[in-house]
Amino acid sequence: MKYCVRCGYPANHPLGIAFDKEGVCSGCRVHEEKDRLDWTERRERLRRIFDAYRSESGNSYDCIIPVSGARDSYFIVHTVKKEFGMNPLLVSYNRHWNTDRGIRNLAYLRTHLDCDFLQMVVKPKTVQAITRETIRRAGSIHWHVLAGQSVFPVQTAVRLKVPLIVWGAHQGLDQVGMFSHLDEVEMTRKYRLEHDLMGLAPEDLIGGIERLTAQELAPFRYPHDRELARVGVRGIYLNNYIRWDSKAQHERMLDLYGYETAELPRTFDTYNDVDCQHYASLHDWIKFRKWGYGKALDHAVREVRLKRLTREDAAAHAAKFRDVAPADKARFLEWIKMLEIEFDLCIDRFRDPRIWRQEPDGVWTLLDTTDRYCGAPGVEKARLPVDGDCQFRVTQNKAPDVDESQYRLLRKGFVGKPLDRRPKA
Repeated sequence: MKYCVRCGYPANHPLGIAFDKEGVCSGCRVHEEKDRLDWTERRERLRRIFDAYRSESGNSYDCIIPVSGARDSYFIVHTVKKEFGMNPLLVSYNRHWNTDRGIRNLAYLRTHLDCDFLQMVVKPKTVQAITRETIRRAGSIHWHVLAGQSVFPVQTAVRLKVPLIVWGAHQGLDQVGMFSHLDEVEMTRKYRLEHDLMGLAPEDLIGGIERLTAQELAPFRYPHDRELARVGVRGIYLNNYIRWDSKAQHERMLDLYGYETAELPRTFDTYNDVDCQHYASLHDWIKFRKWGYGKALDHAVREVRLKRLTREDAAAHAAKFRDVAPADKARFLEWIKMLEIEFDLCIDRFRDPRIWRQEPDGVWTLLDTTDRYCGAPGVEKARLPVDGDCQFRVTQNKAPDVDESQYRLLRKGFVGKPLDRRPKA
């Protein structure tokens, strides 16, 4: 396997990645733009976009913002509402298996930032059936989340006739350099299908072993082009206009709003995935079984490019979390009503043969890892200076007695003493 000499990303990255003659990946090269672009000018460009979409009457929302109980939601909403003066509608797809911490974070977000909020909740039996189907067809327990959170904002934009959707960072740009910041790529049906949904469209799931119906899959279907054109729906990504640094952004928002972070089982990043019981555990373990690496490397690569980790540090993080077993596997399989042997066989069908080999006795062998190449030719030449702190905060758990291992779909959103924390001036 070929690995980037700078960040350690492998050639089999599922989004696709390229290497130049020096062995540096396309993601690292595009990331270099962050230190060259005039972000003041790009921010003004963003302001002009917002000005063009402000409701003249004040009787409608200016834009729609997809949010969750983790990731960059606070930064996005704060930036759009507090810094640019827009009136957003917040929307969220309920991913099921929420953490109490994530539910509280979402409640604080819409309360402290004083925004209207809509959430789509698909009934559990439908989600269970879809998940069993996508495990068999794509080796994914997360397809319904990717499908729901990428389409509910678009459906809402069409239904309420609010054309502008504001997303955070484009994964294809920020991770693998699929695009340049200068391209100013926007949301597309094609990217969603090919990358977010792994080429598996909702209508492809109709019938199948689970006998799913068109009605059951309707919440996940993208609006027709005629509907999009009638409203003029447009989805922009903030990282084309603002220098994206997830860690720094989180810490600024933590100082302002005091939401909750947590240690996670398979990565050192305590900020991004605290809202889901499975994303940084079973889901990431599946990613490792497919591609030979997990979220710890994704997060470490980001920190290398932002000059807070060395390549050796990144490789060490990837190695540390590589073999952490998912403690949530049994209870998840009980919930979706699938036997472990069937589940494991389904996932093994999607292992990348470039990085995995099945031995005659049935055991799978990992063929290569990024930590083997820290001393490879070109590493020193490509090395970035480290001049930042890579410590992640773990904030106080505001409900320490809650059992986070129980299935949790909904809970009353609340903000009040002793959990209230007003934003600082």
